[in-house]
Amino acid sequence: MPLDEAHAATAKTRLDAFLRSVERRALRIAELSVGHRDEAMDLVQETMLAFVRNYAAKPEAEWPPLFYRVLDSRVTDWHRRSQVRGRWLAALWPARNDEDEEDPIATVADTMEAGPLARLMTDDAGVALDAALRDLPLRQRQAFLLRIWEGLDVADTATAMRCGEGSVKTHLWRALNALRSALEAHR
Repeated sequence: MPLDEAHAATAKTRLDAFLRSVERRALRIAELSVGHRDEAMDLVQETMLAFVRNYAAKPEAEWPPLFYRVLDSRVTDWHRRSQVRGRWLAALWPARNDEDEEDPIATVADTMEAGPLARLMTDDAGVALDAALRDLPLRQRQAFLLRIWEGLDVADTATAMRCGEGSVKTHLWRALNALRSALEAHR
């Protein structure tokens, strides 16, 4: 195998390993950002394709912040499209007030459920954390997930979020304060 082909194969292997290493965390970030698993999977797939297309030739040390920058762009685009789509749908199909109608399925007891106390003991803290993360504003959630969960430094987080390092620190500080107060009962 010629030297160029061996180098290309090695680069492809490293790129594949990088994408495998970030895919689950990227999916979780996207899912927290958009609230729908299927939409999040599509966003991560679009992110990976755009990353490979535009940044595969960059040095490997630059990949994490660039990848999360592409993911951030995709999430922002998704939110913009959702707002526009929501305006059009609201104009075309006015909302009905179905709150008065009771769902007959919702009133049937679930015989397989362990009960409220068991459910509370098993996943109450996890659900509370999920809810607290979803309640954070988008930029605060991004700063928290990239700095704390992904372990990027301030400079790389600023690159991924396309803002200054001071903004990253401010968003992270606000996110940590909001999470502390939201999760106080679970200490």
